Amino acid sequence: MAENKTKPEIRFPGFTDAWEKRQLGEVCTISTGFPFKSEDFDDCADYLVLTNANIQNSQDTVDFSIGNRISIADERLSDYVLSKGDILVTMDGTVGRTAKVVDNNQILAQRVGRLVANEDGEFLYHWLNTGGFSAAMTKVSHGGTIKHISLQEIGDYSAPVPFTKEQIMVGAFFRDLDNLITLQKRKLEHLQVQKTGLLQKIFPKNGADVPEIRFPGFTGAWEKRRFDELVSRVSLMVGGNPELPRVEYEDIVSGRGQLNKDIYEKKSKKNGIWFEPGDVLFGKLRPYLQNWLLPDFTGIAVGDWWVLRPKDTCGEFIYTLIQSTKYQTVSNLSTGTKMPRSDWSVVSKSEFEVPPDVDEQIKIGEFFASLDRLVTLHQRKLEHLHKQKKGLLQKMFVS
Repeated sequence: MAENKTKPEIRFPGFTDAWEKRQLGEVCTISTGFPFKSEDFDDCADYLVLTNANIQNSQDTVDFSIGNRISIADERLSDYVLSKGDILVTMDGTVGRTAKVVDNNQILAQRVGRLVANEDGEFLYHWLNTGGFSAAMTKVSHGGTIKHISLQEIGDYSAPVPFTKEQIMVGAFFRDLDNLITLQKRKLEHLQVQKTGLLQKIFPKNGADVPEIRFPGFTGAWEKRRFDELVSRVSLMVGGNPELPRVEYEDIVSGRGQLNKDIYEKKSKKNGIWFEPGDVLFGKLRPYLQNWLLPDFTGIAVGDWWVLRPKDTCGEFIYTLIQSTKYQTVSNLSTGTKMPRSDWSVVSKSEFEVPPDVDEQIKIGEFFASLDRLVTLHQRKLEHLHKQKKGLLQKMFVS
């Protein structure tokens, strides 16, 4: 057995024994769910039936937005009711993905693996998320377009594990890290909800000439202005200069107006529309995707962009305006079906309520710019925690 023993790169003080390779079937009980039929389901019932489709994402979480419901009045089903801490494994499709049960009122369908740890469930869950398990399941899977694995193949997976006490400490460490990630995610979601609510209140509702909330010192009625009175549409096409950064749809985090990469590292000579700091980029193709950007640099917008240059106002205000409910409604009155695009002849002639005082416009723009910076900060903290967890999984476990 000596060749099956090894040690992780990082471990808690006091632990020196080598880890011993063991099969998954030795450290947990493995089963699957009930073979439901369509006539078993009841949309009004309490229990959600979980299938492989509920865990076919990359976040190791259960998707509760899809699926059928059932009552467990039938005694045969009681053994398939899931408990908090149970670990689920996809057996069809993208095999080897895992999720941890964190809620009640869920029942398992056939062809989803259910793992119940003999010792520490937290350790087992993170042990399976080091990457080795999903890779091994993909390797042993069979079938054509849709892949499959069996309970036996799940149980045969092996990797080194420590003794129980160290398992408990490792599991508790990653449970606490997961709680920290969840807390950070909730902070981010709260800020995003807060921003959405403020956008609805800081612009007048239909028929009103003043917003629900506004900054102190501003009391006058807002005025209706055509969009083409607020901005001009830049149409200067340029290309060839590889030093200028190119912005394409693939570079944008939809709905957040953030770049997802260092675009200065892109080497491109693609033609596009020239833009400058303060211009607003709005993605006119499939406007519901919410591709927009307020750049603080000069560059070239490649693809289906409108480059909007503010007239007698600031870019931050126009950038806030295009995120408002009214603008989003107008911009989605698009032409085309498969590849819908915003119609400039419609958007440019549409009227929007705007504060006549430029200082109020600036205040609004600056406020949402600072809120966006706060959202970005929390997003980066969340990304950092995920990267930190990924690195620790690699160093605190043995593949």
